[in-house]
Amino acid sequence: MALGKKKGGARREPRFDPVSPLSNLKLSLQDRIGPPDEKLIKPKVEAPKKKPEAKPAPRKSAKKKSRGHIGTALYRMIYWGAVASIWAVIGLVGVLIYVGAHLPAIQSLEIPKRPPTIQIVGMDGSVLATRGEMVGSNVALKELPPYLPQAFIAIEDRRFYDHFGIDPAGIARALVANIMHRGVSQGGSTLTQQLAKNLFLTQERTIQRKLQELELALWLERKHSKNEILELYLNRVYFGSGAYGVEAAAQKYFGKPAKNVTLAEAAMLAGLVKSPSRLAPNRNPEGAASRAKTVLMAMTEAGFITSAKAQVASAHPSATVQPQGAGTINYVADWIGEVLDDLVGQIDQDIVVQTSIDPKLQAVAEAAIIDELAAKSVKFNVTQGALVAMTPDGAVRAMIGGRNYSDSQFNRAVTAKRQPGSAFKPFVYLTAIEAGLTPDSTRQDAPLDIKGWRPENYSHEYLGAVTLTQALAQSLNTVAVRLGLEVGPANVVRTAHRLGIASKLEANASIALGTSEVTLTELVGAYAPFANGGLGVTPHVVEQIKTADGRLLYARKDDPLGQVVDARAVAMMNTMMQETITSGTARKADIPGWTVAGKTGTSQDFRDAWFIGFTGRLVTGVWLGNDDNAPTKKATGGGLPVEVWTRFMRAAHQGQTPVPLPGAGVSWSPMAPAMAQGSAPRGEGGVVSDAGNTNSGAPQGGYGAPNYPPAQSAAANRTPARAPAAPVRPEAASGLDGWLVDRLFGR
Repeated sequence: MALGKKKGGARREPRFDPVSPLSNLKLSLQDRIGPPDEKLIKPKVEAPKKKPEAKPAPRKSAKKKSRGHIGTALYRMIYWGAVASIWAVIGLVGVLIYVGAHLPAIQSLEIPKRPPTIQIVGMDGSVLATRGEMVGSNVALKELPPYLPQAFIAIEDRRFYDHFGIDPAGIARALVANIMHRGVSQGGSTLTQQLAKNLFLTQERTIQRKLQELELALWLERKHSKNEILELYLNRVYFGSGAYGVEAAAQKYFGKPAKNVTLAEAAMLAGLVKSPSRLAPNRNPEGAASRAKTVLMAMTEAGFITSAKAQVASAHPSATVQPQGAGTINYVADWIGEVLDDLVGQIDQDIVVQTSIDPKLQAVAEAAIIDELAAKSVKFNVTQGALVAMTPDGAVRAMIGGRNYSDSQFNRAVTAKRQPGSAFKPFVYLTAIEAGLTPDSTRQDAPLDIKGWRPENYSHEYLGAVTLTQALAQSLNTVAVRLGLEVGPANVVRTAHRLGIASKLEANASIALGTSEVTLTELVGAYAPFANGGLGVTPHVVEQIKTADGRLLYARKDDPLGQVVDARAVAMMNTMMQETITSGTARKADIPGWTVAGKTGTSQDFRDAWFIGFTGRLVTGVWLGNDDNAPTKKATGGGLPVEVWTRFMRAAHQGQTPVPLPGAGVSWSPMAPAMAQGSAPRGEGGVVSDAGNTNSGAPQGGYGAPNYPPAQSAAANRTPARAPAAPVRPEAASGLDGWLVDRLFGR
């Protein structure tokens, strides 16, 4: 078959050698179509598989490949980093929009007004206490010594004048420090951020609150200058112990205005911001001093002061003002806070409250309560006490609501209602006097039974026929109950309300022994008419209220209650209550040169011990007992309360000119036709106790007692005493004591 042609066009046929066997049959180069191809022939030449020159080639190729991988990775990193950054920015913007949506509109934001300061001053003009969330007045930055704001900048925000409200460098520094210490050792907040938090936000630690803080810091920086921000910060930051602002803190800890603080004191104030409760110098003086040294070092590093000045300040640390006593003046401040709304309405500006408190008497009263309880509280199981002292017109000069205000803010003088025991008896005897009896009228001290209730005397002994003076001085319970039933429990309640008792009183047989609860302040106020000649009073402590610039908002007017007890009845009552001090249950309650009258009281099971005593100058009441109403170890009104009262009243009357009690030398006539001496009271049959109703089973709130009409309200009963009947002629007065007849008719 034809396999091909030469270029010349001649056909070439294959040739076979007839001699050669078929096994030698093969094609030669000449048998192939076309000219011999050298390229096809060369591969038949044996050559080394690897040449030495070819060895470097693979290394050069690997290097190029590695460089390609690095470039690709770098490219991808830059690409995805850019993508992530874009999404991060989008996310951050979204978060800021969300956070901003929960803030007030920026254009409507204003720096909130500082809550008003209530400054409480004594009758001598001295500052007693301050009230209000922000208790310090604003102070201008230019009025402060330069080192005071510099101390805050050095320790809290050294780049304050360089950043825009947020300090990225400070945040990074704090982050690194916290990582190194594996905890929160530094904060990255600027002064502007701290101000934003104090003005607009809460103290909660959340991411949302932190982001709000950042937004508000930017707004503050745009709205106010650096100096304005710094001034706002210094006047709003909290320094512990209730002090807001540098002025309040300087007054609180150093007893001086902020403009007068020393370098050491400025460093201590700046150091408080980190942890005001823990570093307050009145609680932790060592910690406060150590922190102040850190502030001085920071001021040196910032170039605000020299090392020499820092060393001098460190060598002479600031001395804080020592707290006075147990802070009992705060009981008065709390009471004032409760009545301000009634006097001037809502307060929206700084005010000064002028009080009737005498700071010297307040200090004496505090010492008397604290010292007596410290010495004898364990012996008598008495843990608390209260004292109220007022002038005969009702102006409170001293008030102790408890032994230590920091331990308990409950005001036992104003709020606590306790059984007065026999301290209530003067209202029973006054009702009997107004019904026509006299101090020398006699009644039987004998066992008494009232529907199963048998009141007893403290001594469990009975004296038979006694005068009302003796019965009151010895606090004979049976006589008080007889008189209460004789004049009617409802009338006794009306008398007490008329004189100033505002609490609800139960008109039953046991009311004569003081079983209805009252407060110490109202009880002392109800005794005041005995000291002033029969005028009703309202206990008060606020005399005037003025604004900080002197504008008068309130001035107390004279009490409109008028005459609530006839002057002759007052004279007789004072005669009887003087005997309590002369020969009765309060013989320790004497003041040399002064006429003193009063009445002791002890409630059931010795739970309460009272003494209310007065002179022509002061009416003072003392209560001792336990908050949980637990019985004392036989503490009676004639014991601890009289001791506290005597210590206070002797100091209060020292150097004063004696004032006689109303009724001295007064000649009186009978108030009404006399009752027959010894007439049997309704429900007679039984007995009574000086310690009050120490017997078990005494009727409480009407239980076991006769049914009597309820007492009228205090407001309805604050009316003048009824006019007395015409004088009784001598021949018609055979039932009166000769003592009274002698004084009436000279016989």
